[in-house]
Amino acid sequence: MTQRHLTIVGAGLAGGLLATLLAQRGWSVDVFERRGDPRVHGYAGGRSINLALAERGLHALRAAGADGAVLDKAVMMRGRMVHAADGHQQLLRYGRDDSEVIWSVSRGELNITLLDAAERAGARLHFDRRLESVDFDARHAVFVDDTNGASHDHAFTALIGADGAGSALRTAMSAHASLGERFEGLGHGYKELEIPPAPDGGFRIEPNALHIWPRGRYMCIALPNDERTFTVTLFLPSAGDPSFETIRTGSDARAFFERDFADAVPLIPNLERDFDRNPIGILATLYLDRWCLDDRAVLLGDAAHAMVPFHGQGMNCAFEDCVALADHLDRTEDRTQAFADFEAERLPNARAIQAMALENYLEMRERVDDADFLLQRDLERELADRHPDRFVPRYAMVTFRRLPYATALERGRVQRALLVEATQGRASLADVDRAWLDAEVLRRLPPLPAET
Repeated sequence: MTQRHLTIVGAGLAGGLLATLLAQRGWSVDVFERRGDPRVHGYAGGRSINLALAERGLHALRAAGADGAVLDKAVMMRGRMVHAADGHQQLLRYGRDDSEVIWSVSRGELNITLLDAAERAGARLHFDRRLESVDFDARHAVFVDDTNGASHDHAFTALIGADGAGSALRTAMSAHASLGERFEGLGHGYKELEIPPAPDGGFRIEPNALHIWPRGRYMCIALPNDERTFTVTLFLPSAGDPSFETIRTGSDARAFFERDFADAVPLIPNLERDFDRNPIGILATLYLDRWCLDDRAVLLGDAAHAMVPFHGQGMNCAFEDCVALADHLDRTEDRTQAFADFEAERLPNARAIQAMALENYLEMRERVDDADFLLQRDLERELADRHPDRFVPRYAMVTFRRLPYATALERGRVQRALLVEATQGRASLADVDRAWLDAEVLRRLPPLPAET
């Protein structure tokens, strides 16, 4: 094998994008995927929660020349449409205007777009090839075709794990050397339902928003699809009341929805069928202390740092990993150094977005309709207008910029403390001490660096 050859395990979103980026830069790339080719057999991926594409992911797609094809089938989401228990709705914008939006994209369509891009760039794709074993010392891997049981030997220079939260490569690496792996379950799961098109073929509810029904310990969300449907996701505790222990059947779900999500019931005509058919999804965070094995293997995306989906950044973070790894491999011919530098750059940022994703679940299900949250949100927007080089809302730093996630986490905590202090005991923005607050912004928040 040549030094310019890399083997990617997993042809999902991260695998497809990374294969494209590396092949475009002159690498010889082989990609092995345990499932069949979705362009032939149809998409048969794992969880299908719609994906929220933001600036980090868009930047990576631009680098691969795939952004246009993806955006052609994406649906713009301007903000959160909050559905209160009494049926009242309120749109909370994500950004200042339509220049700061996120995009709802289909996992399956995006995967196919990236596989096409990878092949055009020159990557070799091998489907129905499940990683069975790895001999890291001999640099030899065995892949198995589960459709007929055939084994396929593969000599590798280096393996890259883009094979998701249940990564087979991570398992093989862990058997060779400790990665410090730990999974932390959220204690909540999810079920997917669907809002079909309206009788006239259009959307049944506002299409350019992420809809949220916050109810304290649980919630529903709905994201638009380009075929005029919405993917609805019910998030519930795994135990307690209500939970997936107490809501077991479609008829249980209907009674629950009629009580707590009444305005959503008419939108989901197949509620019972969807609930009974679809499995309960698991929500957990994966932490690793190490992502690489000298120059022989490295992990990225969900294989290295699976997270809960409540900041819409899992895919965006994985795509950012792909660009970072390709850049580090370009900077040095010492692959051990490239993998180590990639890990050093990305691991603390992965930890930061994992933390923010967990925090965002509490915000989405409990706080988006609270008076104190809305007051602080209004003040946050005002400060962003007055101090654009210092005070950028954390959501904007994560979603519309490419600042390191760790920077967004650190500055976000400082900004949140300021907002809480400024609004403590105050009923409206008119009561806020602007002079004190402006001085504190200048004192606590240094100017942000300009982005390239």
